Amino acid sequence: QVQLVESGGGLVQPGGSLKLSCAASGVIFTLYSMAWYRQAPGQQREWVASIASSGASNYEDSVKGRFTISRNNAKNTVYLQLNSLKPEDTAVYYCKMYSPYSVSTEYWGQGTQVTVSS
Repeated sequence: QVQLVESGGGLVQPGGSLKLSCAASGVIFTLYSMAWYRQAPGQQREWVASIASSGASNYEDSVKGRFTISRNNAKNTVYLQLNSLKPEDTAVYYCKMYSPYSVSTEYWGQGTQVTVSS
């Protein structure tokens, strides 16, 4: 019954913005850390950002200063604000929920497509 449902992807011009959402159900949300990954065609999946239940966050170097990860524990939802988008940001974006107490416990969303093109 654990589910992660992602939304917010779409087509945007270079320099534009999008906000992705990932809503979790079937868990005590505050027990988990959250992360965003992305995968471009023909590429391996790469980590983008992560956030602990406390709100402490980390970012991959190429998105620092442009993307912001946040969470609303009352809504069981994690967000990724994407600003100053570049064509190289085009990918399927996935959210991951994982336990800071168990390395074998992780769940993935279905992914949402972000396309940056003029």
